[in-house]
Amino acid sequence: MESINLIESFSEFKEIKNIDRPTLMSIIEDVFRSMLIKKYGSEDNFDIIVNPDRGDIEIWHNREVVDDEFAEDSFDYDEAKHIGLSAAKKIDEDLEIGEEITTPVKLDDFGRRAVLAVRQNLVSKILELEKDGIYKKYKERVGEIMTGEVYQIWKKELLILDEDGNELLLPKSEQIPSDFYKKGDTIRAVVQRVEMKNNSPVIILSRTSPAFLERLFELEVPEVFDGLITIKKIVREPGERAKVAVESYDDRIDPVGACVGMKGSRIHGIVRELRNENIDVINYTSNAQLFITRALSPAKITSVKIDEESKRAEVYLKPDQVSLAIGKGGHNIKLAGKLTGYEIDVYRDTDVDVEDVDLEEFADEIESWILDELKAIGCDTAKSVLELSVDELVKRTDLEEETIKEVRNILQAEFE
Repeated sequence: MESINLIESFSEFKEIKNIDRPTLMSIIEDVFRSMLIKKYGSEDNFDIIVNPDRGDIEIWHNREVVDDEFAEDSFDYDEAKHIGLSAAKKIDEDLEIGEEITTPVKLDDFGRRAVLAVRQNLVSKILELEKDGIYKKYKERVGEIMTGEVYQIWKKELLILDEDGNELLLPKSEQIPSDFYKKGDTIRAVVQRVEMKNNSPVIILSRTSPAFLERLFELEVPEVFDGLITIKKIVREPGERAKVAVESYDDRIDPVGACVGMKGSRIHGIVRELRNENIDVINYTSNAQLFITRALSPAKITSVKIDEESKRAEVYLKPDQVSLAIGKGGHNIKLAGKLTGYEIDVYRDTDVDVEDVDLEEFADEIESWILDELKAIGCDTAKSVLELSVDELVKRTDLEEETIKEVRNILQAEFE
C-alpha cells in the first residue's frame, strides 16, 4: 500500500529528546485517530500502524460489504462501516455480501487543509511533551552537578547546552565573580531551580550555591559520597572563602584529614574549580564555644562568652590574632557567624600584658597606605608611633594632622 508519510523526514521525530518510542508512537496514533473521528465520526473501523523505523504511518479501513440497494437507500448505511457490493467488487471481484474488506486510507482522502492541521497538531503535541519531559528530568536533578558547553554569552547570563542540546541558563548572580568563559568552554554547575515560563522549561544553574561545593566534595572525597563523612553545613563568600563543617560517626576516620587529603590533594581540585576560593574544613561539634573557636580558624581564640538568648558571642583574642579572626574584607568572621548561627563580636584580650603591637595588626582599622607611610619613617610598632608627637609625625610623613590624630587614637586604645 501507499503509506502516509506525513512528515517529509520522519527522522524529525525519530530522535526526539526526552520522549521514549512507545510514547511517541502513541501521540502520532492519537493525532490520526482525531482526524478520522473528524471525517468519519468514529475511528472504530480503522487500524493505525505507526512504523517509526520506516518513517511512515499506515491506516487501514475495515468495512462490511452490503448490497447496493442498502448502500443507496437505507438510513442505516454508514460509509465508515459499510461499502456497496459494486464498489467492493472494483477492489476485489471475489467479494460477496456480508464479507469484510480492508482498504488503505490515502492522505489525499482527507484534503489538504486537514493534512496541514494534523501536521501542526502533531508538532504541537510532541513539542509540548518534549518540554514537559525536560522539565520533569531537570526537576528531579535539582541539586545535582551538570556539565555543559557555553553556547552564548550575554551581559546578565550564559546560555549553556547540555549533552542532549537542552538549553540551561547561568545568571551572572550565580557565577563566581572571577569566572570567565568563552564560547565553547566546558562548564560545571549545580541545578539550582527549574521553572515553567510561557509553557517552556527554564533551567537555572548556579556556581555560587553551597550545594555546588557539597557536590564537589562528594566527587573528590569517597568517604563523603559513601556517607561515612557527613557535611553538616556549608557557608560561602563565592570566590573568596568557604567554611565547611564535617562530622564522622566512625571514630577511625578523621573527617577533616579525609576531606583535605594527603598534602591537600583532594581539596586542591575543588579550590581550582572555585577559582582559588579558600576553603576551611572544620570538625563539627554541638559544643557552641568549641564550634565558634573552630569556625574562626585560622585565628587562635583566648576565650569565648556566649549569650544564648540573643545568640551573640563575645570572642577574646590576643591582638596579633584579631586581623586573622576578622579576615580579608571581614569574610572570616562573617562566615563563622553564618556557620555557627551566632553574632560574633571580637575583642582584644586586655588581660594579656602587651608590651608592643606590630602595626600590621591594625590593618583592619587603618588603611595600608597610611601604615606604609609610618613604616617608611621607621615606625613598625604601635608604641614607636605613640612615642612621637603629632607635630613630629606631620613633619616626617606626608600625612595630614587629622589623619595622624585618628591613627594615634586607634593605637592608644590598644594599651588602655
